[in-house]
Amino acid sequence: MAKIKQTIKSFLQEYDLDKPDLVYIVAFSGGYDSMCLLHCLKSFVKNKIIAIHLNHNWRGDESDLEEQNCKQFCEQLGVEFYSENLSSDIPHTETAAREARYEFFYRCAKKYSANIIFTAHNKNDNVETLIYRISMGTGVSGLKGICAKRDIFYRPLLSVCREDIEHYCSENNLNPNNDSSNSNTKYKRNLIRTKILPLLKDVNSNIIDAVTSLSEVALEETQIVEEYISEIVNRISNGKKIDTKRFLSFSDAVQKRIVYGIFQDNNLEYDRKKILKTWEFLIENSKLKSGKTASLTNDLWIFVNEKFIEIISKKDKEFDEILITKEGTYQVADWIFEIEKYTDMVEKFPLDKDLTAYVEFPNGIPENFVLRHRKDGDIIHPLGSSGSQKLKKYLNEKKIPNHEKETLYFLASCNEIFWAISLGISDKIKVTNKPTHRLKFYKNEGK
Repeated sequence: MAKIKQTIKSFLQEYDLDKPDLVYIVAFSGGYDSMCLLHCLKSFVKNKIIAIHLNHNWRGDESDLEEQNCKQFCEQLGVEFYSENLSSDIPHTETAAREARYEFFYRCAKKYSANIIFTAHNKNDNVETLIYRISMGTGVSGLKGICAKRDIFYRPLLSVCREDIEHYCSENNLNPNNDSSNSNTKYKRNLIRTKILPLLKDVNSNIIDAVTSLSEVALEETQIVEEYISEIVNRISNGKKIDTKRFLSFSDAVQKRIVYGIFQDNNLEYDRKKILKTWEFLIENSKLKSGKTASLTNDLWIFVNEKFIEIISKKDKEFDEILITKEGTYQVADWIFEIEKYTDMVEKFPLDKDLTAYVEFPNGIPENFVLRHRKDGDIIHPLGSSGSQKLKKYLNEKKIPNHEKETLYFLASCNEIFWAISLGISDKIKVTNKPTHRLKFYKNEGK
């Protein structure tokens, strides 16, 4: 259908993905939605496309036949196909399966050096998700439903109803997999789709559009709240630390919303009970001089005392920051950072990805120079730009996946980035006359 093709084209333009040099990965189960998406994409884009399939091994021969059907379809379509089998140790639950799928997706993104994974969630999926969240007691933010973009995941069919997708497959003589477990109502989403939605249609025959409208309104309202809360957090935090007294000066509702933001920013599972428990912990221990720590996950803790609130990760404990005071080499985990004097002319400057940079420090190495990971509030003056911007925006423009941002290293002074290693240097240390130093970052082969 031309309508679906135009929807996908508009989506690619909206998210600046309509460039032929980009690698597209499509999460491909072989069902109606993903087969429609893959077939439609292949019909008009010139990009390299890889279809990835995770065989859950939950339905024996049926799962294997579905994988084979996916492979054959990709061969006929001229699309590269890659698959893995899910470990038998994974519990047979919706949550465990979802976590395993996304771990698989991230592995594939790394394998193919891609920052774009398309999933085939549609309009009906969004409505079913919303109804599920309501039944589980979601907050207003949960009413946003499925996001069209999250991290490296893009959902071009989110505005397309399931009926149109099925019609596309029929019109193009496609033969999608028909997962028998989709009729098993022990899975909550199947129950919603096969039992609850038909009943709701008796109340409102346009229930799909009505719930979608609710989702859109919730998204707009949430954006307003997030802008307001973001301004507050920027005022009361210094780097990654939140000023406790200023935090306490706001209403309970704002405090809880800030705690909610902490869970979101750290990609933590949450519900109302967890938000309240963490908020109560902060209130109860906000007057302690020595402070107290509570576990959020096995690798993440929240700390509070009378002065500040801080999130501490296992990574923070293993590597905080290294002070750079003079020329020499510095060991950082299994990497070596090297800064050496260099006064020769440079015939050809290295590419950013080469992990080498020639710079000019007219007044010597800046004070408080450190090598570290990113922090909240970081800024950078990108090479060739007229001013500074938030590091977060800079990384987004570089299309760095969220799961990789936390592993990057930066040369910084206070909250200003001078070298985003592998990405670029600050305009403030570019060579205008002759370089004064050469910076290098390389694997410690002797480790």
